[in-house]
Amino acid sequence: MLKNIRSVIFDLDGTLVDSMWLWHDIDVEFLEQRGLTLPETYQHDIEGMSFTETAVYTRELFHLSESVEELKEIWNRMAIEKYTYEVPFKPGAEEFLKHCKKQGISAGIATSNSRELVAAVAKSLHLDRYIQEIVTACEVKHGKPAPDVYLEAAERLGVKPEHCLVFEDVPMGIMAGKNAGMRVCAVEDKFSSAQRQEKQALADYYIHSYYDIFSPSQEAEPGIFMAALDA
Repeated sequence: MLKNIRSVIFDLDGTLVDSMWLWHDIDVEFLEQRGLTLPETYQHDIEGMSFTETAVYTRELFHLSESVEELKEIWNRMAIEKYTYEVPFKPGAEEFLKHCKKQGISAGIATSNSRELVAAVAKSLHLDRYIQEIVTACEVKHGKPAPDVYLEAAERLGVKPEHCLVFEDVPMGIMAGKNAGMRVCAVEDKFSSAQRQEKQALADYYIHSYYDIFSPSQEAEPGIFMAALDA
């Protein structure tokens, strides 16, 4: 998987950190405060959108009075404490980051989340020890599945797309990595378990945890791949 790879680029939520669980509760609370009900398809409909695009979509969908910037500020305020104190690494993620660092493989994050929440979890988990560049989809023209955020991350890392390996947990993100001309490894996450077959079909590789790639007990050996898929 890491052959000819000079940089690994991670989506954040559901991929590098275990955080998808909190957004359902936030969405329900946010809408209930306004006398609204969360549609069953809402999370699917916003998949891949940037934080700003999600605010635009939500404002128009529910005819909200708040501005786009006000909605983003509200969501940041609702989520900041959990991102600071309650969001952990996905299993094996930190060990894999350490392994990449030892191998001289640079690392970046390309996320649809807000800069404020990324900064909170980055500080909490000391991501600056492993991550060289962080790009949010709000900083580029189009969110996922467009390749913009991954191409920007690769440019900042100084690495050509063909030498990048992307890690993603949802189909729109996988498509963004593939559209950027990068190899993509899909990561298991219970909040996208219903999309497992679609993820496996789209990605080059599929892992249940980062321990499937690298185990600290196998320091000198290549990892074990639970499901290396044909491109």
